[in-house]
Amino acid sequence: MSHFAAAVTRGSKSWAAAELDLTGVADVEEITERLRDTDPDATVSLLFVESDDAYLVILRLDDGEDLRIFGSDSVFAAESRLGAILLGDIEEQLPEIADEEVDDTDEDEDEDERPSAEPDIEPVGDPELLADLGLPGGRLLELCAQEGMLPADLTAEICQAIGAGDEIEELREA
Repeated sequence: MSHFAAAVTRGSKSWAAAELDLTGVADVEEITERLRDTDPDATVSLLFVESDDAYLVILRLDDGEDLRIFGSDSVFAAESRLGAILLGDIEEQLPEIADEEVDDTDEDEDEDERPSAEPDIEPVGDPELLADLGLPGGRLLELCAQEGMLPADLTAEICQAIGAGDEIEELREA
């Protein structure tokens, strides 16, 4: 499986992005340590792990502590070693995720896009991990469910919403 990992960190004034090498990682603690080392003084550190144009996992550290994880689809844990490392300790689909998806569907009944959403995905983890940065959990779940949305597209859209769009775009162009 091929993957791309981008560390996006925010210091006191601005965002920065750097590619993170996950070769040979043994567990999520080692990944967390590599993220922390990207910018030890960061107030917020995010890691976007894209795999095989199918899966996205987001890790978040605040002030280097309190790891929070969100995965676009629990199947990633079963399909790859990296997926198992990132998502292996997370419960299957959390109840609040299922409730939120139902609530979003009720509010958007008139929206023609709903039938095109991918019904087979099972997000896992904390969909609210970016809410304080400007991307509520419901919106994150909507993005993950959009048909044809690749992990790179998700990362770009998420980073744009939180104010780090230029940094992630520059990283991809480098």
